[in-house]
Amino acid sequence: MNKKISLGLAISLMAIASAVTFILTSFFSLQNFNEKVVDVNEKAKKYNSLQLLDTFIRNNYYGEINESDLNSSILKGYVDGLGDPYSRYLSEEEYIDEQSENAGEVIGLGLTLVEDESGYIRIEQVLENSPAAEVEIMAGDVIIHIDGSDVTEIGFDEAIETLKGSAGTSVKLTVRRNGVDTDYDFTRRSIEVTTVTGNLIDGYIGYIRIDGFKENTSEQFLEILQRLTSNGAKALVFDLRNNPGGLVTSLEECLDPLLPEGKIAIAEYRDGHSETLIYSDSSELNIPMAVIVNDETASSAELFAASLRDFGKAKLIGEQTYGKGVMQTTTEFESGGAVVLTVAEYKTIKSECYDGIGLSPDYPIQNEEPDVDLQLEKALEIIDLELEE
Repeated sequence: MNKKISLGLAISLMAIASAVTFILTSFFSLQNFNEKVVDVNEKAKKYNSLQLLDTFIRNNYYGEINESDLNSSILKGYVDGLGDPYSRYLSEEEYIDEQSENAGEVIGLGLTLVEDESGYIRIEQVLENSPAAEVEIMAGDVIIHIDGSDVTEIGFDEAIETLKGSAGTSVKLTVRRNGVDTDYDFTRRSIEVTTVTGNLIDGYIGYIRIDGFKENTSEQFLEILQRLTSNGAKALVFDLRNNPGGLVTSLEECLDPLLPEGKIAIAEYRDGHSETLIYSDSSELNIPMAVIVNDETASSAELFAASLRDFGKAKLIGEQTYGKGVMQTTTEFESGGAVVLTVAEYKTIKSECYDGIGLSPDYPIQNEEPDVDLQLEKALEIIDLELEE
C-alpha cells in the first residue's frame, strides 16, 4: 500500500531541510570568516609593530640608514623567522653568487681559503685551471696583503669580500711561504668547478668521487662513467663523502644510466599531492656497485645513495648520513633578490623519507686511522666478493 505525504507536510520538510542547509552554510561561512579575521588581525599586528619600530628608529637612530641593506635585512629576518634551516632570503649579490655556484662555476682566483691562527688568510686548496694554478701558489701558503692592505688590519671577513670581484678585474696579493713574501698580480675570471673525478683501481674497479650536484656535474659524471667502463671497469665504487647535495635535475641525469626503467623518486608537497622527481629510461648498467657515505653526505647525495640501494644496485659503506630529505625552490623577486624556500620532502618510491634521520649504512665503518681509508677498503672488499659470485 502506498503511503501518501500531504502537501503541507512536504512543504514543512522542505522548509526544515532548507533551514538546516542555511544553518550549516552560515556556520561554516562564519567559521571561515572568523579565521580570516583572525588572520587579518594577526597580520595587522605584525605590520603595526614593524611600522612602530621603523618610526622609532628613524626618529632616534644616530647613524645613517642604508635603505637597501635595511630592506634586505627585513626580508632575511622574515624568512629566518620560519625557523627552517634550509629556507633563506638572498640579496641580489647573493643570488648572483648562488646562480654561479649552481652552474658549477666561480668567478675569482680559484682559491679555497680559511682564517689562519696568525689572523692572515691560509690557502686550503687551489682549483685546477684557475689563475692561482698558473703560478707557484700552493695549499698552506698565507695571504698577508691584498692590494697593499694588511689582512690583519682590515679583518678576515672584509679581506674575503675584497678578494671578490667581477671577471676581468685585477687584484694584487702578497703571499708568504716559510717566511718569504712574494707578490702576485691576478685577473679574476670564470672558473669551471670540477665536481666529479674518477680512476681505475687495480685495473678493473671504477672509482668515481662526486663532490656535489651542479649543472655541469652530470656531463662530467657521464664522461667519466663512459671512460671507466670502456677501459674495463667491471664494478663501480661511488664516493659521496662530504657531498652536500645540490640540484635534483643533475642527480636524475647521473642516476639514469645506472637504474632500471621507471619512476625512481618522488616529491610530496604540503597539499598532499606528489610529483615524480627522478625517472630512469630503459638503459641500465648491470655491474656490482658500492656507495661510500659519511655524516656529511646530505640531501640529493643521500637520494643518490638511497636510490641505488633501494633498487638493489649497491650497498652503503661508511657512516650514518646527514639526514636532509626536504626540497627547496628558488623564486626571484622584482628587487633582484630571491627566496629559497622548503616546499616538499622527497624519497624513493621504495622507502620512507630520511629527513632528520639519515641513511644507515649496510656496513658501518669509521675511518679511525689517518693514513688508511678503511671505508674504501671495505667497499673494494665487498665488490670483490660480488665479482667472485
